Amino acid sequence: MSQVDINVHYVTRVEGHGNIVVKIADNQVKEFRWEIPEAPRFFEAMVRGKHFADVPFIVSRICGICGIGHTCTAIQALEKALGYEPSEQTLLLRKLIIHGETIQSHTLHFGYLALPDFLGAPSVVPLAQTHREELLTIIRLHRLANEMCDLIGGRTTHPISAVVGGWTKLPTESELRELRRRLEEAIADIKAVAKLFASLDIPDFQRETEYIALTKPDEYAFYDGEIASTDDEHTTPLSNYQEKIKEFIVPYSTAKRARANRSSYMVGALARFNNNHTQLTPLGQEVAEITGLKAICYNSFMNNVAQVVEVAHAIEDSIRIIDQLLARGIKEEKFEVKPRAGRGVGGVEVPRGLLIHDYTLDEQGRVVDANLVIPTNQNHQNIEEDMGALLPQILDKPKEDITLTLEMLVRAYDPCISCSTHLLKVEWG
Repeated sequence: MSQVDINVHYVTRVEGHGNIVVKIADNQVKEFRWEIPEAPRFFEAMVRGKHFADVPFIVSRICGICGIGHTCTAIQALEKALGYEPSEQTLLLRKLIIHGETIQSHTLHFGYLALPDFLGAPSVVPLAQTHREELLTIIRLHRLANEMCDLIGGRTTHPISAVVGGWTKLPTESELRELRRRLEEAIADIKAVAKLFASLDIPDFQRETEYIALTKPDEYAFYDGEIASTDDEHTTPLSNYQEKIKEFIVPYSTAKRARANRSSYMVGALARFNNNHTQLTPLGQEVAEITGLKAICYNSFMNNVAQVVEVAHAIEDSIRIIDQLLARGIKEEKFEVKPRAGRGVGGVEVPRGLLIHDYTLDEQGRVVDANLVIPTNQNHQNIEEDMGALLPQILDKPKEDITLTLEMLVRAYDPCISCSTHLLKVEWG
């Protein structure tokens, strides 16, 4: 292949707009870029001056897919700033709704957006004819997750019952029992999905990199914890995240990027698995075995498979949480959160990776400063470096195959590009 120019504007089946730019000459890769052309959205400036009670409802709108994660991360950070300790019931319900969003988002991605690539389809629509039963299985899982989030959060996305301090409305015990029954039924569905993914021809690509995720001593961390890395022996407290995560910019992107120990790192399902795989539930471990996923895995395409494993984990762990809630009994709880000055840093593992919200409040409980570290921001540099490592391995392929493989690589990260475009900082005089 003497000379090829690849310009994909825009990569499809991802959230938002991203461009792949590649220039090949004399069988050599001369240039490769992962560009983000979307306009910045200014959420960090938008929340300045806002009362803490309003902030979770505002930042939820950063994303229509992981709005629950943004809500819970903001609430966690604000409660830390305010010195408020939520109840055990409150925390259990937050973990439960985060599991709901994990199942919801992962099934959307691996079932509707990534799977068509591996089955030779241009989109999910033809699969209704060629792989009807497999698609119906994924749809059942997705519907269950949607209704799970609706039950706990008050609607499918942008929850309205989760607030700083607790919940404005609680699910009933009978509703939780019915949800538990449906989760038990979903175990067979996720095992079927695991067998499907075990049969797929996933590109054999390896590039050693750093993987970063939250970790906790007693559970596979999704809500709060410390920052762990496959490169480090010790963890970093969330409040010190800026010592670990170094954000930077490139001239051809409106989104920040990040590095830590190396020039890039990865967050998301594969990063969580690589750091915390021993804490998966038995079902999660069984599905990992079915799919052949083993730590440490350096194949970014296997992020799709790691999402399948996490859905299995989330289903079984949700059953455990519901059993805890039913054993203690659902109780209406009064709570009062008083304003005070302070700073709080919250961290949640949303579907696409580690999400950090950092707020500083004044005496009236209004935001004076905010910083948000978005998972896809953290992945942009790793995506580009993966492209650079992958291209020499596929130069002998036709241009169309090179383009498709690069698109599949980007899609494997499940990027939420609109979330990541908050580069510009506005100073209000």
